[in-house]
Amino acid sequence: MTEYDAADDAAQPEPTAAPSGPAGGVTPADAADAARLVSFGLQPKLLPARDVEYAELLRRYRDEPAFARLADAVATGLGLIVLEVSTRAGMAVTAAEDSVFAVRMGDYARRAASDSADRFLHGLAHLAVAAMAFPRPEDLADDGYIGRVTVNGVDTFVRQACARLEERAEEQGENTDPATDAPGLEAAWRVYARRSATGATKDARRLAGSTTGIIGKAVAFLVDSGFLQRTGDESGGTYRTTARYQLQVRDMAAGAAMSELLALGVVPVGDGSATLLPPDESDDLDLVADAGLPFHS
Repeated sequence: MTEYDAADDAAQPEPTAAPSGPAGGVTPADAADAARLVSFGLQPKLLPARDVEYAELLRRYRDEPAFARLADAVATGLGLIVLEVSTRAGMAVTAAEDSVFAVRMGDYARRAASDSADRFLHGLAHLAVAAMAFPRPEDLADDGYIGRVTVNGVDTFVRQACARLEERAEEQGENTDPATDAPGLEAAWRVYARRSATGATKDARRLAGSTTGIIGKAVAFLVDSGFLQRTGDESGGTYRTTARYQLQVRDMAAGAAMSELLALGVVPVGDGSATLLPPDESDDLDLVADAGLPFHS
């Protein structure tokens, strides 16, 4: 090498890595990883603590803002709403109304029952499970809180709500037998109150159309969706909530049906037991603003 060549080389800047991906940004591998993370989020029973790849992608989401934006964009493109991305919940997503991943309550109820009254009761069962699982506003807000419900406890809760609705209808002089297609909880309580809790099989098994049978289907659906975990057989079946279910209930807490249930003043007990009682008239029943659930302060 000549003296000129050596001096020329010394003057050159240090080589830099070639930019990766379009315009030095995201690579196809990054896009694949982001889509992989979203796919993990669509497997509600999969926990990051049990999957090394899932945990690593969550770390990237937390530590690499560009990767996080990419994963959010992939979710949005699929019609998904990201509720939370954390080690406790994984990538928790819910489907927007127009998403191909949306499982509408009406679709679920039609699969569970052919009778329109039964379909309405399935929706009421899901509403009651959510209310029982998180009995106080602070429980819904506390990331470390684990709710517990039982099938029999939920049935008792709904029957207590039915009793309050009946009392309110009588006090207000309302028609005690309105049209079966009347909207809201006012129509539901009459159907539920008249339905047998377990059915009339010789071996005391609950029938699918009984109220505990309907609740049993509801909690089984929630278990399959990664929202509840079965913990025992007592009281018709005992269950605990998951972080993903807490996020879902937070998302639905402002719904109209929740607001109707809130107005009844029924106080649920958070241990899943069947010891529900309506509050004393003397109790301070100031409702928590915007709670969207049957909660009291």
